[in-house]
Amino acid sequence: MPVMLEGGCFVTDLKEAEPERREGLSIWRHIHRGTGAKAISMRVLEVAAGSSGALCNSRSDEVLYVFDGSGMLTLNGRRYELEPDLGIFVAPAISFSIQSSAGPLTIVSAQCPDPGTMVEQSARGNVYAAPHAVQAATVEDSERVGANSSANPIVRLRDRAPQATGDRWYRVLVDEELGCMETTQFVGSIPPGRAPDHFHHYEEVLCILQGTGRMWAGQSSTPIRRGSCVFLPRGQVHCVENTGSSELRLLGVFHPAGSPADRYSATTTPTV
Repeated sequence: MPVMLEGGCFVTDLKEAEPERREGLSIWRHIHRGTGAKAISMRVLEVAAGSSGALCNSRSDEVLYVFDGSGMLTLNGRRYELEPDLGIFVAPAISFSIQSSAGPLTIVSAQCPDPGTMVEQSARGNVYAAPHAVQAATVEDSERVGANSSANPIVRLRDRAPQATGDRWYRVLVDEELGCMETTQFVGSIPPGRAPDHFHHYEEVLCILQGTGRMWAGQSSTPIRRGSCVFLPRGQVHCVENTGSSELRLLGVFHPAGSPADRYSATTTPTV
């Protein structure tokens, strides 16, 4: 069960509870409007050996991160090799499919604006399509992507220069440079210890990529480890503590888009 912390913050495991199952695809929907989010969602997608079939979401920016495994992404009629630590931007109305090369392929997905519950999605057309061959985007779809979209929607973590914030660093993967105007996706590094409590003026989802620690929200906390997924409401005072002896690394996606370095002291009054 998810661990509830102060202010609506909560922590759950990567593949906690029974997933929704479709042909070749399992979906864990952890964070969405039904769990308290106002703008952003987080899902975990697992593709078994084989293909997910075609997927499409008509109204949301979607950012993907390869958590584990390898395979192939077919996006807008093009094919890209998948490996761990890749960030991917999928613009609205663009079809894509995921194929695992050997064993399960696990991807963390965030959508913004959150398309809502499965019933709402069905009414609006924002659903994962039934498995079928992927279709290339139409001219109308391409126009919806916008002039700022990048020809290459794939970003490797190792190709991004780290930005230092004190004794920590972050690397931005997906942002407006790739045409994603709703969210920013980044990977951050936290050394052993606990930094001062702070808050953000954005809503954020996190996934722990390596290391062990504690997630603090106000005076409440719970252990975190690789695969822990976290929801942080806008304005919630929090801190990620690294209780291990080596680096803790996390994936973050937040809305509105901006800089991961924008943070405010817990002594400042949050504006919600």
